[in-house]
Amino acid sequence: MAAELTTHELIAKHRPTLDQALEAIRTRAYWSPHPEHPKAYGENGSLDAAAGKAAFDALLGNRLDLGQPGTDDWVGGEVSPYGIELGVTYPHADIDALLPAMKAGQPAWRDAGPEMRAVVCVEILKRISDRTHEFAHAVMHASGQAFMMAFQAGGPHAQDRGLEAVAYAYAEQIRTPGTAEWTKPQGKRDPLALTKQFTPVPRGLALVIGCNTFPTWNGYPGLFASLATGNAVLVKPHPRAVLPLALTVQVARDVLAEAGFDPNLVALAAERPGEGIAKTLAVRPEIRIIDYTGSTSFGDWLEANARQAQVYTEKAGVNTVIVHSTDDYKGMLSNLAFSLSLYSGQMCTTPQNLLIPRDGIRTEQGAKTFDEVTADIARAVDGLLGDDARANALLGAIVNPDVKARLEAAAGLGEVALASREITNPEFPDAVVRTPVLVKLDGAKPDDEAAYMSECFGPVSFAVAVDSVTDAVELLRRTVREKGAMTVGAYTTDSEVEQAVEEVCLEEAAQLSLNLTGGVYVNQTAAFSDFHGSGGNPAANAALCDGAFVANRFRVVEVRREV
Repeated sequence: MAAELTTHELIAKHRPTLDQALEAIRTRAYWSPHPEHPKAYGENGSLDAAAGKAAFDALLGNRLDLGQPGTDDWVGGEVSPYGIELGVTYPHADIDALLPAMKAGQPAWRDAGPEMRAVVCVEILKRISDRTHEFAHAVMHASGQAFMMAFQAGGPHAQDRGLEAVAYAYAEQIRTPGTAEWTKPQGKRDPLALTKQFTPVPRGLALVIGCNTFPTWNGYPGLFASLATGNAVLVKPHPRAVLPLALTVQVARDVLAEAGFDPNLVALAAERPGEGIAKTLAVRPEIRIIDYTGSTSFGDWLEANARQAQVYTEKAGVNTVIVHSTDDYKGMLSNLAFSLSLYSGQMCTTPQNLLIPRDGIRTEQGAKTFDEVTADIARAVDGLLGDDARANALLGAIVNPDVKARLEAAAGLGEVALASREITNPEFPDAVVRTPVLVKLDGAKPDDEAAYMSECFGPVSFAVAVDSVTDAVELLRRTVREKGAMTVGAYTTDSEVEQAVEEVCLEEAAQLSLNLTGGVYVNQTAAFSDFHGSGGNPAANAALCDGAFVANRFRVVEVRREV
């Protein structure tokens, strides 16, 4: 296909956005080019709410033909957590045919240089942004997120994370100049003179292994970091959440072709039920980069077995909040209730363990006992979710039967401070919707330790009684060191306690939020400013997004010539 998007056009159109992204990662100030509000869409070629829903509906029951080489079958079978069979089928690839075709486009993509690669990536993200309403429905029915969360987290926030990765990738690639003149004096003899050329070259093919809960938010950083650094990218979605990433691949292939590049630089690897191709792909010698979000067990397997690849994993941890004291008790309760409830706790950043001294905490309302604090947290969650319509809008749906089973088993682990209840979604009567459960445990009992020292992914949290705040800090340290944590929170009005918690998080490399009582929550992070994970504890070996996340996706090759 002849190029429809010229280099000049793309740079003129998207260089300002790239420059703003570079400035944002430098200053860490708030910035986003992607509107969060649904009403912001519908002009300049973007789909409004009705058009986006119609576009999604048109996908259902149909084949999504990506024009990939090596297609040997059509596969599907996605069922929404809301009870809808999507009926979309996708190309199943003969990997021995697809991988060589992907590799063939890399030399021209490499030679395009960092700036051209970056603006092509920005164009891909712009087109995805224009279809945010359509993507929101796809994310909603892939993950079980409520629509507004799917719209924001699966749309603009995911697009921000992708653009953030592009900015970091560009910054790292231009750290070394493209050319240099090198002259070394030799006394009375003529100086030695060389011209040197430095080219960022890709590692090879990159594999993105998608997750069920946040297919775009967790998928875009690795996808765009690898593509922007010159690598072809094979996207292997979670079998229950194919559609959002398949649409992403479709957009990327269209843009690459229009810009004069091989569309096979981005391809999809959908699988038959139970095929389990991630393990097969992960150890292929052509795969040199892997991005994975999901269970600790498979993340550990990738790190141990995919030895030929640079592996970036976001696995799981036991997220902890220390509750010591507060001067805004109501605000603390409200903030915690929202954090525990959002998307039914199905976030890798949701708090699990609330460490509370057994002799209680200090508040501006006076002293509160452990039982009072626990009961008040339970009431705050009940109040937040008391209206079923609001509850559905916050909770979404339980993403899979494993989460439901863990939720039901949690009630048998200790004294239940807040029982989970079933909620009906009138629009989707087959959706499994449950409120969170809060269980009281004793931090001094070995039997209880087995529960709170294990990750219980889903709407399950534990109020853990500890002997003192010193014990809480040490339990926090042990939890992060042994199990990892994506997030840590603490409530305290004591500067010494604050310093002790901060020191643990610095030593164990855990991201800390202190005394959140307003509209920012421990389980939310903002692209261009917040780091998601640190790469420094067992929960993840990488951070979204920093220089380390992109720098090892390419190497710099030098060519020297005598003048």
